[in-house]
Amino acid sequence: MRNLPTIPFERRSLLDVPEEYRELRAEEGIARVRTRMGDEAWLVTGYEDARSLFNDPRVGRSHPEPDKAARLSGSALLGGPQGEAATEKADHDRMRRLFMPSFSARRMKALSEHVGSLVDERLDHLAKLTPAVDLHAEFSFPLPVLVICQLLGVPYEDREYFGEVSSRMGDMLDMERSAVARAELGAYMAGLIERKRREPAEDVLSDLAKELDDDGSIAELAGGLLFAGHETTVNRIDHGVLLLLAHPDQRDLLMADPSLAPGAVEEILRMVVTSLHGLPRYAREDIEIGGRTIRKGEAVVILPGVANRDERIYPDPDVFDIRRPQTYPHLSFGYGPRFCIGASLARVELEVVFARLFQRLPGLRLAVPMEELPRNEGRIADGFAKFPVTW
Repeated sequence: MRNLPTIPFERRSLLDVPEEYRELRAEEGIARVRTRMGDEAWLVTGYEDARSLFNDPRVGRSHPEPDKAARLSGSALLGGPQGEAATEKADHDRMRRLFMPSFSARRMKALSEHVGSLVDERLDHLAKLTPAVDLHAEFSFPLPVLVICQLLGVPYEDREYFGEVSSRMGDMLDMERSAVARAELGAYMAGLIERKRREPAEDVLSDLAKELDDDGSIAELAGGLLFAGHETTVNRIDHGVLLLLAHPDQRDLLMADPSLAPGAVEEILRMVVTSLHGLPRYAREDIEIGGRTIRKGEAVVILPGVANRDERIYPDPDVFDIRRPQTYPHLSFGYGPRFCIGASLARVELEVVFARLFQRLPGLRLAVPMEELPRNEGRIADGFAKFPVTW
């Protein structure tokens, strides 16, 4: 067995990227590494390399021999290959056609006023509580859940159930636990879609109910949408608050001028690295890139959060600057044909949150030292179990 560096490298701070990634990028560019599962893969942490491979049809999520494919972790979502190699592109194109209309920028803009009302309601609720308060439980979690439930047509009263299933689904250590949870969430969504056939409403699941789902793939993807539609936004709210608290000069700028919220959100999205798990891809044929040859079938691990700190692209990449020029868009939502369909929704939510949170609670601060914030262990995203604050 070759002596290769093992990823992910240990994170020393919640707000920083391990220096080993930058060193490896400087020394080797696209580097050969070993995953936590003991498999070899190519690690991509450079901005241009990541963008190129996101856009390259010669890499995909599937593998012709999935049982032999390198794995990143035990996660049923992102641990290894997904889908059928022969039909991946057609399946992907079909699913985007189904889901894209529901997440168009026009529809999200129309939703922004409603999101503003929901944010105000949650802030009203928060302000009535006696600190210390768990911001995660009282604000960061319920807000995105409420938004995605209303958009999809999922009962909000089921939030504890699917929140618990999502927690198991995000497990990256226990493959069986993660896979069972993914199937469970897919079955739950299939039941909701069937109900929408009988009782349609103005929501995404009612739109999907018009489609034939004989293999359960639509229900499974709808489950993934429910998972991603709240899990990632929850984590970005928590981490964004942490970034602003750690940089009071930037927080004060935002408080003085809430119109800076869109730029603040883009900088939060660039800076926040909620996961060092990485996104798996598999080469469909031999690929020459960055002076390396990636052989057919080999695994590629793209780390957008690390690429977003590429010093060749971003001056002072570790500096949090909410007025940073948007010359190079960050890669937190991916790039190219797999650009996240929920990006517009996430931006709508985050912009309203960060335009209003510190306006309403200007004295907001952590109730415990940052290093004592309880984190979720063993999951794809390095989220917080609790986020105690006071004001």
